[in-house]
Amino acid sequence: MKSSSAGTGRYRRVWILGLFLMAALMVRSPLLAQLKVLRIDPRETNSAIEGVHGPHLALYDPRIPSQHRLFVFLPGTGGKAEGAMPIAGAFAHWGYHSIALDYEDNVVAVTCARSTDAACFDHYRKAIVTGASVSHKIRVNRANSILSRLQALLAYLALHDPAGGWQEFLSHDQPAWKRIVIAGHSQGSGHAAYIGKLFAVDRVLMFSGPQDFLVTLNKPAPWLLRHSATPPSRYFAFLNWKDPFDVHHQIANCMALMDLTAAETQVVEAGKPIEGRRQILITKLLTPNPHGSTVQPRFSNVWRYMAGTTPQ
Repeated sequence: MKSSSAGTGRYRRVWILGLFLMAALMVRSPLLAQLKVLRIDPRETNSAIEGVHGPHLALYDPRIPSQHRLFVFLPGTGGKAEGAMPIAGAFAHWGYHSIALDYEDNVVAVTCARSTDAACFDHYRKAIVTGASVSHKIRVNRANSILSRLQALLAYLALHDPAGGWQEFLSHDQPAWKRIVIAGHSQGSGHAAYIGKLFAVDRVLMFSGPQDFLVTLNKPAPWLLRHSATPPSRYFAFLNWKDPFDVHHQIANCMALMDLTAAETQVVEAGKPIEGRRQILITKLLTPNPHGSTVQPRFSNVWRYMAGTTPQ
């Protein structure tokens, strides 16, 4: 796989800070110790698939009644699947099966931000999600695409951990999309949204993104407005007001995905009840890393709301 330059130094600093934050959050708590955690080398699932940053994560809590839903998380630029342990673990404790996927995420999404080609973001997403040879920003073959990696991992888990119930999330050897909550942080949020356009998933959860705003043309990327297999009402976003990637651009992108004509946002706080039915949630938490704040465990109440999961 070949990729283009990862973008400006400022953007690199943002996601590097995010990586350090996620590493700091990976404390071995008693709750995590109760989970069944599988670390799967991508190459073990299919010999044509390459490892990028490390193993896939697959986890569930065998003590908890199943929600019969699969939470799939796509890390942001440069992010390891291992860094998603806090959010993937939270969903596992709520009765979900959880996966954090290792994939080709080394080229920042904003590589297309100043392009005059309105299809730049569309081609970038399509290349990474499907492996189609359509982008001059990044090249990913079909075997190494997100869709291929997820399908191969689910087939591997169904075979090697039959007691785990992974077969429930396969239909005719393909992901059973209606049972899948697809989620992602930063770059991963846009890939999650792109997958929601292609397949009717249970929900699309976006954290600190997507970034697909064409600055030169002053509008969201056209693909965000395309017909979606997933109803617009099933897209949810959690953003930070001080995000260096411009929260106003992120809100505009989310409005396009959600078919909203007004910026219907709601400010939320960690640990406090969330009422209403808004799809765009905002934190005004002051932090050195606002871009990474949306995936901090302190906001598990927001994650629950986005997933429609009732606290027990």
